[in-house]
Amino acid sequence: MLPIYVINNFGQFNHLILRMFRDLDIDARMVPNSTSPDEVAGSCRGIVLGGGPDIRRSGNSSKYLRLGCPVLGICLGLHIIASEFGGNVYPGKMGGYGPVDVDVIEKGEILSGYPDTIRVWASHADEVGVVPPGFKVFARSTVCANEAIVSPDLKIFGLQWHPEVSHTLDGRRVYENFDRICREHEQ
Repeated sequence: MLPIYVINNFGQFNHLILRMFRDLDIDARMVPNSTSPDEVAGSCRGIVLGGGPDIRRSGNSSKYLRLGCPVLGICLGLHIIASEFGGNVYPGKMGGYGPVDVDVIEKGEILSGYPDTIRVWASHADEVGVVPPGFKVFARSTVCANEAIVSPDLKIFGLQWHPEVSHTLDGRRVYENFDRICREHEQ
């Protein structure tokens, strides 16, 4: 079985994403965002676009969205997804990391098993202001209207929050769900 690639966009939590997969016994590898899309294509069963400080440092991340495998974007990864598919990202009203209560509107595959409200750890320095065509909002909060967006047809999922940090309620479930999505897609 092919691994899941965690794309390193220079975020402080990218190594925690990789650690989360390893703790769950899921084969995953960290890949620099400078890796060519041709090298990524066919060598993984799913891609996690990790967070990072600046979309201008996201390398080839937007090109990985068109490889036909499931993609999960975390924080900056969400912003890359929104920007690439015609959405809009703008500065949020609340910067810095902190706790946020997120209302799950639709669980779908990625948020399966979660209660209707979850406490997460997130930065809102930047947020998705306009959801791209073909994407649905799956979660929102009083801080941000677009905490999670999904394109079910493309198997592309984006979260504003960081499931991999201990402050997020049951964050491992996102990565377990994503692994299941990737396994089903691979078959």
